[in-house]
This record gives sequence, structure tokens and C-alpha cells, in this order.
Amino acid sequence: MNDEKLFHISVPVNFGAEYAILPGDPGRVDKIASLLDSPEFIAENREFRSVAGMLEGKKVIVTSTGIGGPSATIALEELYISGVRNMIRIGTCGGMQMDVIPGDLIIPTAAVRMEGTTREYAPVEFPAVADYDIISALISAARKNGTPYHTGVIQSKDSFYGQHSPDTMPVAIVLKEKWKMWKKLGVLASEMEAAALFTVAQVRKIKAGCVLHALWNQERRDAGIIDPDSFDTMTAINTAVEALKILISNNG
Repeated sequence: MNDEKLFHISVPVNFGAEYAILPGDPGRVDKIASLLDSPEFIAENREFRSVAGMLEGKKVIVTSTGIGGPSATIALEELYISGVRNMIRIGTCGGMQMDVIPGDLIIPTAAVRMEGTTREYAPVEFPAVADYDIISALISAARKNGTPYHTGVIQSKDSFYGQHSPDTMPVAIVLKEKWKMWKKLGVLASEMEAAALFTVAQVRKIKAGCVLHALWNQERRDAGIIDPDSFDTMTAINTAVEALKILISNNG
């Protein structure tokens, strides 16, 4: 590993920000950073773009993680080395329950580990759970902003097209049956990073949470309910930044 910068994210090893916001898309980094005081570009390498600023007197780094568990946990591991101990992921998801409407927020309490990354960190029996303090801060922020939100379990997967085109896969029967199981268990939404982040955060003793913006809901669509897709993630961004303010204030 380079003595001065972390190998993948290119952030200085001793950067010293205790707080991080993690969008998947590098294109969201500057939008988030614009809500910080004195934002400053730090580094960009591969899918990892980092901008830092100040919030409530504390240094905050915004780093994109790319798509999926492997790249997200690389970002988490290297941010941990740089000093981060609290992080909030901002992401998108597809709703699975009929009351999840496009544009709603999901604040996950836990995630189904239907992915491969966490198997190299913890046995399959170990749950992927979000940090209680961060969940509470996100709920408080959503309520303060008057934003519709849901809390509960989500599903994290490795294949986008395994969900959206399951009949084209040799394992279609397995994918479709598990989808039915998750729905019956009340799983709220599907995405691709939270389980990995929650699990690795537990391993590294980091506080981690997540707020997701529902882009669409294929279950409502299949039932004949026509909702417009929702692609503006600013509500989730505002909620995460407000939650971080609450968290910083509570941490003293």
C-alpha cells in the first residue's frame, strides 16, 4: 500500500475525518458536498470520488462506492484506515411492499445478506444490522423534513438483472422463490450495498446506517398501479446530511 495515499480511494492515509457519507454514484458526490461548509476536492480514482468539508465543526468526507458490495467494502475499509468511524450510505432501491411508493425513503434496520462479499467476513448466521444511533438520527431527520419514510428490513443482492430479468437466468426458480419469501417476510426494498456495509462496519467497529430513495416499485406496477418513477435523490441527500448534524451533536 502507498505510504501516503490509500490504494483504491486515493485519500491520504491519515486524513482524519471521523464522519463519512457514501453515495454509490460518483455523480452525487458534489451534490452532497455542496451542503457542507468549505467543500474541497480530495481525490478521484476508479469509481471512488471524494470531496470533504465541514459540518457542525467536524470534518466530513463524501466518497462514492460504485455498485455492489466488493467496491463498497473497499471504500469502507480504506476510509476506516483514514480515521472514519461513523458513516451513512445514500442509495437507491426498488420497493417490494405495496405501501412503498416511488419517492419514499427507506431507513433500513437490517439487510438480507443475499450477496457474496460478507461471506468473507462473517458466517451466514450473523445478521447485517444498522447502528441504532444512526437509524434514530435518520428517522429524526426524515420527520423534521416532513419526508415519507419506512423502516425495516431490506434485501441486498449482487445481480441487478437477476431481479429484473429472472426468467433469463438458469437459476430463475431459485431467484423467484426467494423473492416471494422476502415479500412474505415483509422485506421493504431491494438494493446492492447495505448488507456488505453493515456487516463490515460491525467487524471494524464502525457506526453505519443507510437511507434509500425508492426509484420504483415493480410489485405495484405488476398489480396495475401506475406510479411515475422517481429519480431525484435530493430528499435522501438532505435527510442524510441532517442526520449527520444530529449525530455530531449527540456525539459532542
